[in-house]
Amino acid sequence: MTSNIVNVQYLVARLYRIVTYLNPPSLSSMTSWGPDRLDLFVTGTDSSLYHKWWNGSAWGPSVAGAWENLTGGIQFDPEAVSWGPNRLDIFVNGYDSAIYHKYWDGKKWGPGSGYERMAGTCMGKPTAVCWASNRIDVFVIGTDRSVYHKYWDGASWGPSGLDGDWEDLGGQSVDDNPTVVSWGPDRLDIFITGLDSSIYVKSWDGTSWSKWSSVGSGNGVVSQPKAVCWGPGRIDLFAKGTDSALWHNWYDQGSWGGWESLGGKVLYEPEVVSWAKDRLDIFVVGTDGAIYHKWWDGRRWGPSKLDYERQGGKVKAKPKAVCWGPNRIDLFVIGTDYAVYHKWWNGNSWGPSLTDYETLGGIATSSVA
Repeated sequence: MTSNIVNVQYLVARLYRIVTYLNPPSLSSMTSWGPDRLDLFVTGTDSSLYHKWWNGSAWGPSVAGAWENLTGGIQFDPEAVSWGPNRLDIFVNGYDSAIYHKYWDGKKWGPGSGYERMAGTCMGKPTAVCWASNRIDVFVIGTDRSVYHKYWDGASWGPSGLDGDWEDLGGQSVDDNPTVVSWGPDRLDIFITGLDSSIYVKSWDGTSWSKWSSVGSGNGVVSQPKAVCWGPGRIDLFAKGTDSALWHNWYDQGSWGGWESLGGKVLYEPEVVSWAKDRLDIFVVGTDGAIYHKWWDGRRWGPSKLDYERQGGKVKAKPKAVCWGPNRIDLFVIGTDYAVYHKWWNGNSWGPSLTDYETLGGIATSSVA
């Protein structure tokens, strides 16, 4: 009986999410393993994984032409992380709903031309995070809506090998993948949206996992939360509210500050990055399909607490942003032609201009979030 009640609660919450959140697509994954280095991954129309990279002087294999085909029959979008220079780890969801892994060791892709199977049966894309050299933590949402965890400790996969069991962390998530951040060595914080549309957090302190606890929801949450850390003991949390505005909460040295509205009328969840202590840059898609930007400079929100800088474009998906150095941001979007487009902040101005983008070509599919 309890299980049936939970299933009904989930279906009601999920239907509400679908109606109000528009089932947003996303732009796959990107990562940076060093200054002036970017690696971008998308899922193609043939369900293969495709790769493009920036090496500091040029895009490879080319700027607007071919992408490197890494094969694979995959669902949803990939997840890419890096724990050191010239190291990449990619996780994808196969058509059997298991997780598969591919890696770049600085010289070649492994394991060969394929992927290694990590087992599991999950609902959406995996989430991965690195908090130290040669350390990876991977999280998924299972078919029972609980959060599951597997980790690489530098020597082997836990808790029971690469193709073994996943650690059950409990919870009941409306989201199809959890949001995970790390603000220091051996520290992890996981965020999910619960059946009651509140956001819940579970933390690893280096010794044990906490219980799930609610951080509330402002006036109600209809998007997956987005979290970012810019210093030890600091987390900034963002989500789209039922009023379509962007809402913000923050954790600072042991306590939450409370929800505040940052205004706007946004589609999808936000993208948030930080390139320095006490610095935040937020990107959202407006109801006109353009990208809008807001920032925190350590003292105030710009251009104001409730206003946004319009950055143009007509996009089909949530944007993705990455920082590889102080005062540097690279922003990527999928256009209405399903090609990938790029914009960058160099510390002084936006390139190629405030409202223009350069095309990186390709035809990218998008997954339902």
